[in-house]
Amino acid sequence: MEYTSITPQQRQEMLDVIGVSSVEELFAVIPDACRLDRPLDLEPARSELDLQRELTRLAEANIGPHNRACFMGGGAYDHFIPAFIDQIISRGEYLTAYTPYQGEASQGSLQAFFEFQTQIARLTGLDIANASLYEGASATAEAILLALNATGKRRVLVASTLHPHYLQVVQTVCDGLPCDVIVLDATEGRIHRDTVAAAADDDTAALVIPSPNAFGLIEDWKGCFDAVREASTSGKAPQTIAVFNPIACGLLAKPGECGADIAAGEGQPLGVPMSLGGPYLGLLSARSHLTRKMPGRLVGQTTDAEGRRAFCLSLQTREQHIRRNKATSNVCTNQGLLALRATMFMSATGPQGLREIAEQCWHKAHHLADRIAAIPGFSLKYDGHFFNEFVVRCPRPARDYIRAAKPVGLLAGIALDSDRMHHIGDEQDLLVAVTEKRSRQDLDMFVDFLSVMPTEAAKENA
Repeated sequence: MEYTSITPQQRQEMLDVIGVSSVEELFAVIPDACRLDRPLDLEPARSELDLQRELTRLAEANIGPHNRACFMGGGAYDHFIPAFIDQIISRGEYLTAYTPYQGEASQGSLQAFFEFQTQIARLTGLDIANASLYEGASATAEAILLALNATGKRRVLVASTLHPHYLQVVQTVCDGLPCDVIVLDATEGRIHRDTVAAAADDDTAALVIPSPNAFGLIEDWKGCFDAVREASTSGKAPQTIAVFNPIACGLLAKPGECGADIAAGEGQPLGVPMSLGGPYLGLLSARSHLTRKMPGRLVGQTTDAEGRRAFCLSLQTREQHIRRNKATSNVCTNQGLLALRATMFMSATGPQGLREIAEQCWHKAHHLADRIAAIPGFSLKYDGHFFNEFVVRCPRPARDYIRAAKPVGLLAGIALDSDRMHHIGDEQDLLVAVTEKRSRQDLDMFVDFLSVMPTEAAKENA
């Protein structure tokens, strides 16, 4: 069967319109040396049934959260996604809407983005939110550019506990700009307000603090934000940037409640599949005094000529829209499809549902952490509060456990000494994440695996 819907007659009609008699004549301008003079070396055609069987066989070789109990985190989390989201998002009017450049003509898309903005603003406890950005790392970088534009200052203080991918993106975006990125050292996995106070001065434009941070620990947003404001008393106040987990906002204090001027985060936990690392969804919200400098798109509500409720793109800050160097961002669009998924997810769960998800993450993570710490040879690397991720100190290299766990049905976590995590920990440091999807059976299996693994390793060495 043909895999395209173009019939020979339609193909000939197109050739007639452009004035050539055949496909060979159409491609005659391509040198013979650049053209394949034989059929493609393909296997014989298969029936649809045989093809489905082969694709199923290949898919079964994949290892992921669909067939393993996933304790991996580090920025992408295995949260439950209600079935209705995939069902509705697959409708043609949603799946093909993506990012209309003539947005004013698509009231449905604009209304969805407006509701998304409202939900993110409420989630973060801030005044406004944009219609989404590309993912969490670039959203953090855009938050910094927003602070630089708003203050006119040039020093940016960034916590070393920021996810290493985010930090790398921030340093890349800021490279070549008239600003200095100063990375603040952590003490016992956290940034202390004294460290902030010592680094801040009157030329400080922004302070970036993630919570939970790259180690899963909850940072002192309020203390650090107060410290940078107290240390910078001349000119415009530095803008405080909270990098947040949207699920954690269902249980912990919101960025706005802790004194943040800007909040940036990754929206993947809000109904977006892990998908081998993307595409994801950038979240950005801020206080109202930053509205006109916000990057990306802001959808507003208005009335049309007949007085009916309507939606429009109120602000777009890229260079095509506001005259070259007056642009505050090069972001051209928004993650329309994924923002719609997040809107569905938040609408379905509501505040109470989001809190229940967050509570399950919290309690299951702490239950597992206590049980692992009780295994001889294992301990938690850091003291203090965490949300749903924690660092385990293993008696052997963390990679050994990760490798050995896959055949028994576990994705055991992330090695902090790996290239992926830019070596932010020692070789025995294992970052473990727990979501509401992890059952008691999953937790028991993980504890049993860690308990047996060192014993079997000792037998192998003997």
